[in-house]
Amino acid sequence: MQTTRGSRRSRGRKLRICSVHTSWHTVGDGEFFCPGCGGDRNYRRRTGQRRLTLLGVPLLARGVTGPVVECAACHDRFGTDVLDHPTTARFSAMLRDAVHTVALAVLAAGGTSSATAVRTAVHAVRAAGYEDCTDDSLTGLIDALAADTGRYLGDVDGPCGAALAIELHEALEPLAPHLAAAGRESILLQGARIALADGAYSPAEREVLATVGNALLLRPDDTTRLMEAARTPL
Repeated sequence: MQTTRGSRRSRGRKLRICSVHTSWHTVGDGEFFCPGCGGDRNYRRRTGQRRLTLLGVPLLARGVTGPVVECAACHDRFGTDVLDHPTTARFSAMLRDAVHTVALAVLAAGGTSSATAVRTAVHAVRAAGYEDCTDDSLTGLIDALAADTGRYLGDVDGPCGAALAIELHEALEPLAPHLAAAGRESILLQGARIALADGAYSPAEREVLATVGNALLLRPDDTTRLMEAARTPL
């Protein structure tokens, strides 16, 4: 008996009588860092309704699934925890703000009378992305904070010291989980080199750097090691 090409194809396919189909519905959107693409992309936040189908016809509801985050570019789906990772643009801004806050805190603790320390701080802040940072802008911020609290910023036990500690934790703690160890250490080293620009560490500068290390999730021993390493010229 001769077998036709059509009948061979029919035997080669499995007829799917029953299956589970998911109907997706978009409930939100935004921008995120897509692990699949490796960059910032638009996303859709979606929930799904699972249904049992018979010969392609949806019949019984089988519950809901999601929510998931679907990349608009590669269409891969991820758990919503992927949104905890900052976008590239947001990460850059967080890093820039972190370096700026550390430089400000270290200068405040050591005082702004040393032109060398101020120049070192300005260089670090500009390298982080604040290209228009100047000596006057940094010292002006410190003077403004001193005037607002009524105390000298170098007094780390006073209201200014507490305010700076809060600023450091707010700037560094959200960033730390997204930085490799080398990145966290680099931020502390920049602060340490600002402190050393005008001589040995003062007690106030040591306390500020210890706060920086703590906010960056560094062990106290590592903070001490990095503070000593900063004494070596670049």
